[in-house]
Amino acid sequence: MGFGTAAAKPNTLTSNKENRGMGLLLVFFPEDQKKINNSIDNTTTSRFIRRTSSSLLFTKAQSTISICVLLVFLTLLLFTLSTFEPSIPTPTTPSSTIKNSRRFLSQKTQLSSSSSHWFFSMWDYKPLHVKQKPDVSSSSFALQGMGTLYRRGTKAMNDLIVSHVVEDVTEDELRLFLRVLHRSGVTSKADTVFLFGSSSLSSRFSYVIQEENESFLKLIQHYKELNNKGLRDSVFSFDSTQFWKSGKKDVGEPIWGKKGRGNYSNSTEAEGESTRLTYGSVVGFDVNELDPENSLAGFLDHIPMNLRRWACYPMLLGRVRRNFKHVMLLDVKNLMLLSDPLGRVRNRSPESVYLLTKESSSGKHSKRDSEKIQSRCQVNSAILMGGARGIRRFANVMLTEIVRATMQHKKKNSISESAILIQLVGNGYILKNVNLITSTESIQEASSLMGLNSNSAADYSIIQRGNSNHDLNSIIMKLICLCEVDSSVYRDC
Repeated sequence: MGFGTAAAKPNTLTSNKENRGMGLLLVFFPEDQKKINNSIDNTTTSRFIRRTSSSLLFTKAQSTISICVLLVFLTLLLFTLSTFEPSIPTPTTPSSTIKNSRRFLSQKTQLSSSSSHWFFSMWDYKPLHVKQKPDVSSSSFALQGMGTLYRRGTKAMNDLIVSHVVEDVTEDELRLFLRVLHRSGVTSKADTVFLFGSSSLSSRFSYVIQEENESFLKLIQHYKELNNKGLRDSVFSFDSTQFWKSGKKDVGEPIWGKKGRGNYSNSTEAEGESTRLTYGSVVGFDVNELDPENSLAGFLDHIPMNLRRWACYPMLLGRVRRNFKHVMLLDVKNLMLLSDPLGRVRNRSPESVYLLTKESSSGKHSKRDSEKIQSRCQVNSAILMGGARGIRRFANVMLTEIVRATMQHKKKNSISESAILIQLVGNGYILKNVNLITSTESIQEASSLMGLNSNSAADYSIIQRGNSNHDLNSIIMKLICLCEVDSSVYRDC
């Protein structure tokens, strides 16, 4: 018993020492006890973090979408301000229109959108219409920062005359073409576009076009002051009644030049008058503006104007496709208009294209299909007219055929415009989307109309100059100057 009691005491002392050791471990290492509590807290915190991260992602997505919407809005605002063009006060009577025509054109290029200047400077952006040409005193942009506006018409027209000026046209030829064009009355229903081969050619003929436009307005005013509407006693006489329309009504604003604010009204209609003066716009374009890449440069060494023009028509006609119903393509060098020839196509479909051909009496037939077609007919490439849609499609096909012809010929510069036109007339599949109308109507030379009066020459709305252009120009000028009113208007009479 004594030994048992003595043995139990050492065991009790040993367990007490171990408990004291465990207590010391807990005192010196308290983190182990907190792990259990931390595991529970971590589970709750992870759930909170997940919810917080999802809300942050949603907030960032909303911010990104808001920034994108703001950028789209600023882009639209920038585009609207860049195309904004302030209105310009226009004269209210024919007399003031004539007197202020030069000042009216010069003011157009000097005005700018001052209200949007701070916005453009902030974005370091310069709008197209701020850029000015060297001769800002007599011209302004015609369309979307391109071209030259020589005269803005009184209303929006349904017809468009695109006249290309070849390289060898002289000033007298262009002057006569535009003078006869104004006197024919066709400009009372159509806008006129001149297509020049270079910017230097455009600058060279600018004053000729301006002078003829001013002479036309003076001629209208003279006939109005004399209360004389003019008589068609000669082929080249002037009838001012074609430019006066009866009734008062709102008219559309011309597409050319700077747009005005609000509804466009005829600025040449005087108060209390039942008639208003109506005439179309006159503008000009350089081929480098409408065909900046020179599409045919890689296929031809020298590109004549009669081929280069087909590369310019797609852009020009595409930009005005919603503004005109009928289009005429005309050669300034070879043709003149005595009256309105577009009456032949006004009642036809928008896809129609009217071509003037003449039968050939040569009886030789070649093996090639193109030569067989050429032996039967010849297409007059100096004039084409029809619906706006048909002319635009025809121009696109013609440009494609020019490129194809240059690739098939080994020798460059060996293709001709007339030969390609003949191939198109004979190939119905290529022009399946075009309502092609061919006519054998003959075009008389101007020399054959000298002794005819207006009744005898009523059927000849188109004339060709012929070979003796110099003598013919002087003869026509003398016939125009026979009238006393006309001779007082034109400087060269």
